[in-house]
Amino acid sequence: MSAGAPVLVTSRDNTLLKDLRRLSQDNTAYRKQQRIWLEGDHLCRAALDRGLRPAVAVFSESFWPLAPAEWAQAAIKTIVIPDLLMADISGLESPARMGFILDLPAPAALAPGAASLILDRVQDAGNVGSMLRSAAAFGFSQVLALKGTAALWSPKVLRAGMGAHFALQLIEGLAPEELDALTVPVLVTSSHHGSFLNQQALPMPCAWAMGHEGQGVGDALMARAALKVRIAQPGGEESLNVAAAAAICLYASSIAAR
Repeated sequence: MSAGAPVLVTSRDNTLLKDLRRLSQDNTAYRKQQRIWLEGDHLCRAALDRGLRPAVAVFSESFWPLAPAEWAQAAIKTIVIPDLLMADISGLESPARMGFILDLPAPAALAPGAASLILDRVQDAGNVGSMLRSAAAFGFSQVLALKGTAALWSPKVLRAGMGAHFALQLIEGLAPEELDALTVPVLVTSSHHGSFLNQQALPMPCAWAMGHEGQGVGDALMARAALKVRIAQPGGEESLNVAAAAAICLYASSIAAR
């Protein structure tokens, strides 16, 4: 099915643009609108590569004549707006020239046996997005975010995830007791408890739990852990950034499964 002719929108007060401005600048607007905003060609291409079709494609007026056909014809509806309006909507210092509005994926049921990443109140959007990228890269298909974790489909997490969202099953707003449905072992990192990661026989599939940047994994989740490990730091640092720790642990499990 081909897209219709583009519609030129020039009013800042247009209802669609007002909704788009909220999607771009409010971290939780996607929950109310049930839509997400992908700004820039990288995220848009990642969605198309996964077979997703945007509800709306938005192009700046200067870029529209240059837009590749696959983008220009991708959406159910296409709008073109003045460059100044694109800058007004954008959440970036250097506004992108185009973006897609997609319907928010329907909530999925927790998959008990899936290799998973658990996020326990991880609050920095950059960390969350980076961990989603690591999960997708190392074969962890499910991400389970406990209450208090940064909104998974927020604009900042989407940008940091660089398209990883579309390779993952994402479930957010969980309580710790809901993780009891998992049939894979829960693994946690600790600065003070457990053997070193490189000395452990790691189960796979499993569910790695990563905690709050300052407080770490909470007691409720720690009590559910089948295995606690430490990451050796011969350089003498006290702790690692949570996204770096996640990358190390997920990679270690992925190579242990080979």
